[in-house]
Amino acid sequence: MPRFSVIVPARGVQGFLRACLDSVLEQSHRDVELIAVDDCSADATGAIIDEYARQDPRLTALHLRRPSGAGPSRNAGAALAGGDYLLFLDGDDTLAPGALAAVDARLRACGEPDVLLWDHDRTDVWERRRPSGDGAFLEAAGDTVFDAVQRPGVLGVEPAAWNRAVRREHWTGRELAFADGPYEDVPYAYESLLTAGRVAALDRVCVTWRERRRGSAVTTPGRHHFVAVERYEELFARLDDLLPGDRGAGEDGSGGGAGDGRLPLRTILHARMTDRLLAILDDPDRIVPADRAAFFRAASRCIRAHRPDGAPLPAALRSYRAYRSLHGAQVLRREVAKELRDRGEAAARTAFRRYYGLRLHTPLDADLVLYGARGNRAVTGNPYAVDRKAREIAPQLHGVWAVHPDAVDAVPAGADHVTVGSRRYWELLARATYLVTDGDFPGAAGRPGQVCLQTHQGTPLKATGLDSHRYPGSPAGPGPGPGRALEHADQWTYCLSANQHSSEIWERAYPSSYETLATGFPRNDRYATATAAEVRALRAALGVRPGATAVLYAPTHRVRPDGAVPPLDVARLAAALGPRFQLLVRAHPYSGPHQGVDPHTAALQEEGAVLDVSGHPHIEDLCLAADALLCDFSSVLFDYANLDRPIVVHTADWDAFRLTRGVYLDLLSGRPGDTPGVLAADEADIAGAFHSGRWDGPAAASLRAAFRERFCQYDDGLAAERVVRRVLLGEDDLLPLLPPGERRTAPSPRTAERAAARQDGAGRTLTGPGAVVG
Repeated sequence: MPRFSVIVPARGVQGFLRACLDSVLEQSHRDVELIAVDDCSADATGAIIDEYARQDPRLTALHLRRPSGAGPSRNAGAALAGGDYLLFLDGDDTLAPGALAAVDARLRACGEPDVLLWDHDRTDVWERRRPSGDGAFLEAAGDTVFDAVQRPGVLGVEPAAWNRAVRREHWTGRELAFADGPYEDVPYAYESLLTAGRVAALDRVCVTWRERRRGSAVTTPGRHHFVAVERYEELFARLDDLLPGDRGAGEDGSGGGAGDGRLPLRTILHARMTDRLLAILDDPDRIVPADRAAFFRAASRCIRAHRPDGAPLPAALRSYRAYRSLHGAQVLRREVAKELRDRGEAAARTAFRRYYGLRLHTPLDADLVLYGARGNRAVTGNPYAVDRKAREIAPQLHGVWAVHPDAVDAVPAGADHVTVGSRRYWELLARATYLVTDGDFPGAAGRPGQVCLQTHQGTPLKATGLDSHRYPGSPAGPGPGPGRALEHADQWTYCLSANQHSSEIWERAYPSSYETLATGFPRNDRYATATAAEVRALRAALGVRPGATAVLYAPTHRVRPDGAVPPLDVARLAAALGPRFQLLVRAHPYSGPHQGVDPHTAALQEEGAVLDVSGHPHIEDLCLAADALLCDFSSVLFDYANLDRPIVVHTADWDAFRLTRGVYLDLLSGRPGDTPGVLAADEADIAGAFHSGRWDGPAAASLRAAFRERFCQYDDGLAAERVVRRVLLGEDDLLPLLPPGERRTAPSPRTAERAAARQDGAGRTLTGPGAVVG
């Protein structure tokens, strides 16, 4: 029998669940069973639970057959529990390191009480921590063991599921349970204390409770918050059984009745209920203005109906008019401040911005799609692939590219475009039904009926969005930094994902109400659809010599005082590789000229040993032409893995990079799924990997296969069509993913050249064993 059973109800928390489960399983006190309950999650929550269950036998996965809510999920988990004590933890919260050891020691020191309470803190999306407010009581309780009569102040502790351990015999003997629906922990929290003969306290923060911006009942306004009134009605209906005789007690721990000057428990509970319901009423994130009067009436009836004799009635509850006069001043101050801010912003707008505000009231154009990529300075990436597919299967749609004035030359011939900041830009930004971007559109405000698709620029290796604020390195590129991440994410309707890893990161780093689509990345479709003839044509156009091994060097963007020069000498590397190899050097799009080919390599460029391909608009073409990828910490390695071609990672400044930018996985660990291929520390090491054959050896191939399986989950060549049909054409369901055995991979350059060699004089492709039809 384990010491602790930790029950975790989980639904739609894929971005936070791993941290929650790790916080339990990595505790120093290991005598614990973890029961994770998947409440029919539509995201990867259930898959994450199953993954952890396979890795650690202490975790039991329970998948409910129908959506039930947090309360029934906890009850279902508790029914399976075998531990001495039950602990409940939400799927987006975490246990503090050493918490279970401290809880175990306190329980033993107190002689195994029925309930042990502990402290918690709260963290917001910026990871700013706030204390709970329970610390004073927990500190005053000290080492004593008490019940609610002896210390009525215990009823002031946060009425939550996750700030206490309950002895399993107490749970079953008292038939404790969580309610069905919102505010499900209110009856349980109070009843666990009122029925306990022995309660103890631990003055230590054991749980961090996460304040969610979106996606939880607490942060979603609506009439479901009226259930809070019902929960207190249920609690007070049972008080006659829970408090026979309605005994009173003093805060100093002495006993006493209601007649000795100390408040009885019923009076204390009534005061807690009043404070809680008024707090809900005042919270605009819970009660919208249209429902405020109705909630006031429901709460007032409940508070009046259960008011003990002699208990004061707050002046705000005399009437709704009294409430508005007392509490409306604060609301009015907020509204006035907002109005002043809005006026200030309006005054600062240019004439075109004012024009944009007017056009927001005109009808949307149902067939208009506005595209943007790479800070609106390119026509490339996922938006470009979506545009191409839309032209093919939805020709009734009119696509327009938004580009800055200095990037007009990037627009392909025949494509409609608009200059960012022009009068037409503001008009299209206001009237387009669809906005498709891998960043943002300057000045966009969003409007009802407008669909904004965030395609992203790649699978995240570096910390992004809100996660990046912890690190001194600035985010790359002109996209929104952490300060504007929430503003932009709130405009998204959909965002795309190429793998489960990305879906989890987006949810945590850009918390908002958009829908994540498991489509794959549209730009990666070419890795499945390109033919041998296309591969040969791309190599020829780039200047790759027939028979040469082309190595694409694509370093990531760096923001450092030294000028952000990648720690690799291209000339030295080219010399070490020798004439059998050609280096295709592609500077990061957000880097200056100093990250391209150094002028000192001019002779090597003339010889063809080095090709500067930094100006090529489509990284997919470069990847298709290359026999291998040499990169450091660029997200291109996730995309290149689709080709199942060798990857060599230059590791020279990994430690500095991960400390300044933050990373989501350890590329250097050597673990399957983390490391994509051969690791090399310098130019000599890189050349040695190629000359020895390690770059394409069995060990590298095995690592590459695991990496591809993890990060190329949804890339099957149909991503662009999925996006167009689901987002632009409004089809209900995504096209299903092709099974791994049915997915195609573009032929390698060697295969493409062999196919060309097998063609006869008429240019027909010969068939037979090993032949490829181009």
